[in-house]
Amino acid sequence: MKNEKISYFYALLAVFFWSTVASAFKVALMYVDVLKLLFYASLTSTAVLFLVNVIFKTFSIPDKRQIVNSIFLGAINPFIYYLVLFKAYDLLPAQIAQPLNYTWPIVLSVFSVIFLHQRFHIKLLISILLSFAGVVVLSLGMNFSVKNFDLVGIFLALASAFIWASYWILNMKRTFSPLMGLFLNFLFGTLYSGIFLLISGENFLLPNIDSLLSLAYVGTFEMGLTFVLWFNALKLSSNTAKISNLIYIAPFLSLIFIHYIIGEKIRITTLYGLALIVVSILVQSLNLKKELT
Repeated sequence: MKNEKISYFYALLAVFFWSTVASAFKVALMYVDVLKLLFYASLTSTAVLFLVNVIFKTFSIPDKRQIVNSIFLGAINPFIYYLVLFKAYDLLPAQIAQPLNYTWPIVLSVFSVIFLHQRFHIKLLISILLSFAGVVVLSLGMNFSVKNFDLVGIFLALASAFIWASYWILNMKRTFSPLMGLFLNFLFGTLYSGIFLLISGENFLLPNIDSLLSLAYVGTFEMGLTFVLWFNALKLSSNTAKISNLIYIAPFLSLIFIHYIIGEKIRITTLYGLALIVVSILVQSLNLKKELT
């Protein structure tokens, strides 16, 4: 049953939490390295998604096909995707890493043309050019140096967008419950990250309670619960386009948290670059709406 008020509540709550995660990443990385952040955040998310599936009565014993599917997809997300994304945040200011990662909808549109044989429109080309211009403006705001690994960080942040878009393309073929599928992905992703942590010679010890809280926050509100809120917002709405447009608030709201929580001085190039990327996504979304009507 559709319920617009509840839908908007869930959507705005999801946008709020997604607006805080860039700051949460940087806070967590003050306490632990990338591998521990990946493992403990994935572990938290797996527990949260298990509870969600039990509460919503979507939990079921997976069959062989579901397990094989999740073994593969879990390697992409959360394992590889967040490993690359967290490293990008480790190397870059949050105000740069976040909008670079936000280019994934444009990458997804390009992949849809290549792999799903969707029609190519001039608006997609305009979107690509605007997005590229945004990346260039963001990059020009950096003071490049080998010491700060700026170029490596930028490459990883952009790579995360490609990985996330690839995950969504592959995930379109999944036929069982999306909540159950997400839980299985994180279950295997946690297993991969735990093995990787052991192979790297790291221990599983956390320095203090503050690190545990920050890791739990990332796992709950970036990787787990927020996807459930967003999924339900779309499910309860009679106009998913209007709900989807709310997501464009997140990157700009995120800059406020980055400034006041992390203490980063927001550069004017960050605002210009982010604006270009968001406009590029809006141009492409208008194109998609035209195709659907």
